Amino acid sequence: MFPAKSDSQRLLRPTMDTSAAPGGGGGAPAPKQPMIYICGECHAENEIRPRDTIRCRECGYRIMYKKRTKRLIVFDAR
Repeated sequence: MFPAKSDSQRLLRPTMDTSAAPGGGGGAPAPKQPMIYICGECHAENEIRPRDTIRCRECGYRIMYKKRTKRLIVFDAR
């Protein structure tokens, strides 16, 4: 039926173990959170999800800026 596998072929067989996968355990992926963007014209804050159109909900302007994070970020200058 099937040809015999050598020892090296048996060792290289992929496994379906997801617990050792990078990025966390084998749970469901986190839902996509909407990002907050600021309109370039009227400066209104807009929540935009991944598949939404890039357009201000107040004035319709299409240039949006990502809101700055509140998390502390430190860069090493050399």
